[in-house]
Amino acid sequence: MENIIHTDDNTDQLVNEEMRATAVSFTAIPSRESIEFLHKRAMQMMSTMVDFKELLMMNACAMKEIKTKFEVLDTEFNLNYHRNPINSISTRLKSISSIATKMIKLNLPLTLNEIENNIHDIAGVRVICSYIDDVFQIADELLRQDDVTLITKKDYITNPKPNGYRSLHLIVQIPVFFANHRKNISVEVQIRTIAMDFWASLEHQIKYKQTTEADEEFVAELKSCAERINLLDAEMLGLRMKMEAMTDIPTEEEELLERFSKFDMPIS
Repeated sequence: MENIIHTDDNTDQLVNEEMRATAVSFTAIPSRESIEFLHKRAMQMMSTMVDFKELLMMNACAMKEIKTKFEVLDTEFNLNYHRNPINSISTRLKSISSIATKMIKLNLPLTLNEIENNIHDIAGVRVICSYIDDVFQIADELLRQDDVTLITKKDYITNPKPNGYRSLHLIVQIPVFFANHRKNISVEVQIRTIAMDFWASLEHQIKYKQTTEADEEFVAELKSCAERINLLDAEMLGLRMKMEAMTDIPTEEEELLERFSKFDMPIS
C-alpha cells in the first residue's frame, strides 16, 4: 500500500513553485551550441572594440602630426621674422559615442569602413592666430607641404555663416607611419583669429544653454557682434601694418646682426 502524505494548500503551493523553478533552471542550462555562439559573439565584440580603439589611436597620431607641423612653422617665423603668427594650438578627438551619433544621423551602418569613408573630422586641430593675414598665410604654408593633401576647404572668413561665424576650415589628409604600415588619415583644421575664437566660444555657450529656438532678433544681435569683431580684427591688422611701415627697413648687415643676437635663444 502506498503511503499517503497529506499536506495543506499552502504547502502544496510551495512545492509546486519549487518544482517549476527547478524545471526552469534545467531548461535555462545552455547547450554546447549556445555556449559556442555566445563565445563567438563575445570574441567579435572584443575584436570590434579593439578595432575602434585602434581607429582612435591612428587619428590621434595624425592629429599630433598636424599640430607638430604648425609648431614648426611658428618656430621658424619666430626665428626668421621676429614674431609668432600663432597664438595657440588645441586638439580634439571625437569620442566613440560622438562618432556613433553622427553615423546614425547619416543613416549609415556603424562599421570601420563606413566611418573612415564618411567621417573626416575624428581628429581636429584648432589654430588661433593673432591677425587675419596670419590665418591665410599659415594655411598656405601648411598646404604647400608635399605630404599634405587638401580634401575640402571652407572659407567662412570671406563668406561668413548666416549667424556671423568666421573661421577657415580645412580637411587635410596626411600619411602616418606606424610600425608595420603607413596609412593616410584625414584631419579637420580650423584656423581663426583670437577675436573670431572669442565670438565662437561665447556663441557656443549661448547656443547650448538655449531651451527654445532663437528668435530673429537674437540671431541678428549675434551677427551684429560678429561684424563688430570683424571690424576690430581689420583695425588691429591696420595698426600692425602702420607700425611695420614706420619701422626703418634694416640693412642686410643689421638684419644679420639681429638674427645673430638670437643665436643662443632657446628653440621651442
